[in-house]
Amino acid sequence: MKICIFGAASDHIDGIYFKAVEELSEQLAKRGHSLVFGGGKTGLMGAAARGFKKGGGFVHGVIPEFFKEENVEVIFDECDELTYTDTMSARKMKMEEEAEAFIIAPGGIGTFEEFFEVLTLKQLGRHKKAMVLFNVDGYYDDLQKFMQTVADRKFLNFRCNELYSVISSTDGVLDYLENYVESATPWQKLKIGES
Repeated sequence: MKICIFGAASDHIDGIYFKAVEELSEQLAKRGHSLVFGGGKTGLMGAAARGFKKGGGFVHGVIPEFFKEENVEVIFDECDELTYTDTMSARKMKMEEEAEAFIIAPGGIGTFEEFFEVLTLKQLGRHKKAMVLFNVDGYYDDLQKFMQTVADRKFLNFRCNELYSVISSTDGVLDYLENYVESATPWQKLKIGES
């Protein structure tokens, strides 16, 4: 399975996050999965790429051309395949098209944007791929509380929270991804009148 991992580009975060993402990625690679990611060498993107390489996995980086030209981000130099795009939007589209599942590791606004984009697409029935928030050290606890508040106040179909799983352990993520079964999205269920 080709897995897209979104996550922080920053190196200025606690080592617990690097360790968890690299370990998860190594295990995914050892189980025959491959990586598509944002192409960066730093932060949790770099940890994911290093983990996949350590586990013998295939790594495909996707990065905007201007990142290279303007030194926005250091590119992971051990990618098996590297694709340059014209824009950030094209970068995300390429990763979304290639991915068969998504892991959202801890990250900042770029990671949040990526999560909400693939979640919105799933809610609208544009894909049925597995989505996991990798909740290292409780990183996504407050986001989950907020999502519940949004649902409770009727700004969000409550079933939207069923479109992804929040998992804190490597074994839990592996089990979820490898046993994931596609189902109708909330939007599709509403259209066909299911409760």
